[in-house]
Amino acid sequence: MKKVLISVLMGSAMAIGASAASAATLDDVKAKGAVQCGVSQGLPGFSNPDDQGNWTGIDVDVCRAVAAAVFGDAAAVKYTPLSAKERFTALQSSEIDVLSRNTTWTMTRDTSLGLNFAGVNYYDGQGFMVRESLGITSALELDGASVCTNTGTTTELNVTDYFRAHNMQLELVQFEKSDEVVQAYDSGRCDVYTTDASGLYAQRLKLTNPAEHVVLPEIISKEPLGPVVRQGDDQWFNIVKWSLFAMLNAEELGVTSANVDEMKNSDNPEIRRLLGVEGAFGEALGLSNDWAYNIVKQVGNYEQIFNNNVGPDTPLKISRGVNALWSNGGFQYAPPIR
Repeated sequence: MKKVLISVLMGSAMAIGASAASAATLDDVKAKGAVQCGVSQGLPGFSNPDDQGNWTGIDVDVCRAVAAAVFGDAAAVKYTPLSAKERFTALQSSEIDVLSRNTTWTMTRDTSLGLNFAGVNYYDGQGFMVRESLGITSALELDGASVCTNTGTTTELNVTDYFRAHNMQLELVQFEKSDEVVQAYDSGRCDVYTTDASGLYAQRLKLTNPAEHVVLPEIISKEPLGPVVRQGDDQWFNIVKWSLFAMLNAEELGVTSANVDEMKNSDNPEIRRLLGVEGAFGEALGLSNDWAYNIVKQVGNYEQIFNNNVGPDTPLKISRGVNALWSNGGFQYAPPIR
């Protein structure tokens, strides 16, 4: 009987401990009054500060969506610029609450770093950029080239695999900071710049003469990019994950920041659940039931954040491609709120 009682007490203590742990990040964030978000050191269209220190980008908007869900205020975010080498340590050590910094979801990162990827906000793939004057039209013509890239990334592994698979030689020129890679390539220290294709279009804007550089057609890897949180905190994991899903579902349902107030009167039960008019879906996240309404109202749906930051009318001029909704031939797909 004594052993049974001890076992029951231990089980209760473990349950209480698990419950407390699951709420730790949300409690800490509320106590601080802001979401501490890890971002890049400056990647136009994804996470980039202007001259006044205001951050914009598709990754930044994920952070703003989380803040809108938690606080009802998309501006309740503080940003920590991080290099590729620093980013995971900053999250593991709780220096940041979420990492939203053009980071590729891989098996090793998902299983050995104590981290969870909360979704994919941009499907990408690694590419190559060269000077147009070289006359190169394919990555298969790069045998013997010197290639600039970042250390501590999947990029250096992918380029090594690609050259090896095609029996080509390369000289890797590596730097920790992205701007160092850009400067090295721009100054002629290497023949080729390789990173995610989205990054090539973004970083090309920083070159002395952007029009003199071309992105080659080959995409050599799968690079699903998305926000990352620490393992062991399911509630915070769910909040970040569903903040992204809310923007995707809003696009699919035709709900935008411009019409969201009108849409609260919709007869569509999916829209009513999304906007908190029906059900109590915020309670399961530890949030108010208008959590998704606040995201769409203040940040927008996925189409809006894509077009505002990297779309055809921006300097990057990136088409939706595989980042279109599943119903439009792309990969983007969110589970339903019900």
